[in-house]
Amino acid sequence: MSPEERRAAIVRAARPLFLEHGQATSTRLVAEAAGIAEGTVFRAFATKQELVDAVLDAEFDPEVFLEDVRSIDPGLDLRERLVAYTTLLQRRFVGIFALMAALGVPKPPPRFTDAAARRRLAQEGLASLLAQDADRFSLPVDRVVHLVRLLTFSGSHPHISDQRPLSPEEIADVILHGVLRPAGAAPLSEDLTSEGPAS
Repeated sequence: MSPEERRAAIVRAARPLFLEHGQATSTRLVAEAAGIAEGTVFRAFATKQELVDAVLDAEFDPEVFLEDVRSIDPGLDLRERLVAYTTLLQRRFVGIFALMAALGVPKPPPRFTDAAARRRLAQEGLASLLAQDADRFSLPVDRVVHLVRLLTFSGSHPHISDQRPLSPEEIADVILHGVLRPAGAAPLSEDLTSEGPAS
């Protein structure tokens, strides 16, 4: 196993432990999970913080996400494509939120907030899936992509969504159709629309 492969294997073993135990995770636990000696962890990562940073790097790395996006069938209808994309984006956000919370990281480190990287994610991600439908939107595709990202982010964050996350289907339908009922459609039943007294 090459040094790069060894580091990647340790990161994969460490991620679920950090999610469960946060910063209390010991390198001994990581070594046991990876099936290696504890000293091997420190040959791959000089410090525990270096390992934490590597796990965060892997979580924020867009490559696996973009590879999954590229696997979405462009022949699906628009809503199906949007639901498939939003499912992947929500999974990415939820993973990032959970890991940051477990590690006590209040905001992404600066290296993860690069605007150019976000533009690349947008262009290589949803924008490519929506390009064939550009003439169907009332807004430019890049603006639609921005709205999908904002709604998915806020609708997936446990605090912003008040622990009531939006589903990918809900997000897609709000983006494509808004929240007005089509003319002649039956209203939602009372038990679905009632949320009780406003807080």
